[in-house]
Amino acid sequence: MSENLNKIIQLAWHDKTSFDEIKRKFSISEAEVIKIMRTNLKPGSFRLWRKRVGGRRSKHQKKSEILSNFENQKFLSHEIY
Repeated sequence: MSENLNKIIQLAWHDKTSFDEIKRKFSISEAEVIKIMRTNLKPGSFRLWRKRVGGRRSKHQKKSEILSNFENQKFLSHEIY
């Protein structure tokens, strides 16, 4: 279990890994990942991580995909009206 725990912490710390991906690999929810991080990180490190990932769309795959699709659409000025 400690090997999985270390892998979960490593993936959660990495900015590019979404909570959805962690859930697919380890069958744990975002809330459980947060609990693991809170338990295993120093308080300052946990606060830093939460501040960094809070609202970050790369940590939420669905949100990231929707916003990326929206940003990739280019509108010409005459198409808006």
